[in-house]
Amino acid sequence: AIYASPMLFFNVGENVPLISWALLHGRCRGCGAHISLRYPAVEALCSLMFGLTAWRLFDSPALPAYLLLAGTLIAVSFIDLEHLIVPNRIVFPVTGVSVALLTMAAAIDGNGGDLVRALLGGLAACGGLLVVHLVSPRGMGMGDVKLSLLLGLYLGWLGWGQVALGLFLGFFLGSVVGVGLIVARIKGRKEFVPFAPFLASGTMLAILWGDPILRWYSDW
Repeated sequence: AIYASPMLFFNVGENVPLISWALLHGRCRGCGAHISLRYPAVEALCSLMFGLTAWRLFDSPALPAYLLLAGTLIAVSFIDLEHLIVPNRIVFPVTGVSVALLTMAAAIDGNGGDLVRALLGGLAACGGLLVVHLVSPRGMGMGDVKLSLLLGLYLGWLGWGQVALGLFLGFFLGSVVGVGLIVARIKGRKEFVPFAPFLASGTMLAILWGDPILRWYSDW
């Protein structure tokens, strides 16, 4: 029993995010192959985003929907960084489920105005980025336009200020990083830079800290 206890802890730990990677020293137990640092990084980021989202919306019936959004944006961001695509097979189903979850949240709260604003926010964000895409197809992909429908939905639930702030922060972060990559000669002027991670970052910043940022801006 004395021997079995630590072994049981080790076997159980192999299935626990982050702990499993540390216990196995970043290698597969079966074949010894190296496990990319990206996996524990994604697990740590998910834990952080879920914790912050729960802290921000702990008393809201919309919390399950926002947890879904946080996980989706992490997945979409890493896919876009690696493959330069925003998968429809993720964005479309999540958008449908999100509308259902927010509809239930509105019914629980008895406030249909939040839901209407969310739907309009999604359409406004998608319409705005569609215009950018039509003006500059190389600067804004259709995947980002489709993703903006989902982002505007969640930002609109919180308020019109969050819609504007989330999109502004996404474009601001994308511009700063893009210019930095060009100056550092990591990317050329005509090379494509994945934009979904910046839209996702701007959206989460607006969700988590949009209220104090907007208050600061209005008082400035």
